Amino acid sequence: MLEIEARHEQCTICKHEYTSIHTEVMPGVKIYVCHTCLEAAKHNFIWVCMSCGQVFLRPKKQVIERMQDIELKKAYILCEDMQMIQGIDICVACDPEGIMNYMDAQKTATC
Repeated sequence: MLEIEARHEQCTICKHEYTSIHTEVMPGVKIYVCHTCLEAAKHNFIWVCMSCGQVFLRPKKQVIERMQDIELKKAYILCEDMQMIQGIDICVACDPEGIMNYMDAQKTATC
């Protein structure tokens, strides 16, 4: 849930505007989101790496069209009309080898 307080911080997403709108994503870790980025979240999925702070923004339609996993695709379709900014543990920028290991594990996993 987004909160508003008197203190203004730089927007975590665009890093251009200052805002008091924020949410605590992990104990002690707040992300600040300006009105412009909240508007952008209507038409884009936004992911913030909790490890390095890098931001990834992708058009919702494009993300949903490229989804391979049917259950995940259904979940994202249900969220298509929502403004979502998601935190991710690691990204390709801060741990490229970790991402490759994760992808290799996904390819070899059997159910």
